[in-house]
Amino acid sequence: MSFSLFPKSPKFFDLFREQNRIIVEAMELLHSMAQEFEKMDVRGQMINRLESEGDVVNREISQQLSTTFITPIDREDIHQLNASQETILNHIQAISNRICVYGLTRMRFPAQRMVFNLRDMVQGIGVMVGMLDRKADVTETVKRLKFLKKECEMLLLSGLGELYDNPDPTPAEVMDIIKWTHVYDRIDKAFNRTWQLAKAIEGIVLKNA
Repeated sequence: MSFSLFPKSPKFFDLFREQNRIIVEAMELLHSMAQEFEKMDVRGQMINRLESEGDVVNREISQQLSTTFITPIDREDIHQLNASQETILNHIQAISNRICVYGLTRMRFPAQRMVFNLRDMVQGIGVMVGMLDRKADVTETVKRLKFLKKECEMLLLSGLGELYDNPDPTPAEVMDIIKWTHVYDRIDKAFNRTWQLAKAIEGIVLKNA
């Protein structure tokens, strides 16, 4: 019989995986928005519904944590995982909402590529979450996410440089700059929080090895 380091009940790990499933689904919708730039309102509403589903899972984890004496990993680690995944989902929703509300007519390439990378990053988090209940090496996944994060940082600088490379913008162009600065800011927050979560999971796995 195989031995598991972590207890099986309550099912925190299943709840973490459910959180990630919702995040990945929302990220797929955001990615499709960035690639095709159509049906924005419909996809935005779908992301909003997924965020509501994520709230339910978030509350369930918090409730389980408050009523469970013995937890499979440290209580602060459960809280951090729960809060981080909830925050990532909120950032995805914020990116979608800004794209829809601002009435943007196209997706700038740096933002498009950053969204593509962010999709890969949240999928990588799913791989890592799947390893939480066993002693599995997450090193390669962390390396991959670090590469994606570094690329996002370079894309962010490129995107912001492109925005401000206009010495005499018209009022309409100024408004476009402001809108895109807000979009880039939320993408920046999303990939940084995802990277922080990857490091946190790596630390949890190492601590419990």
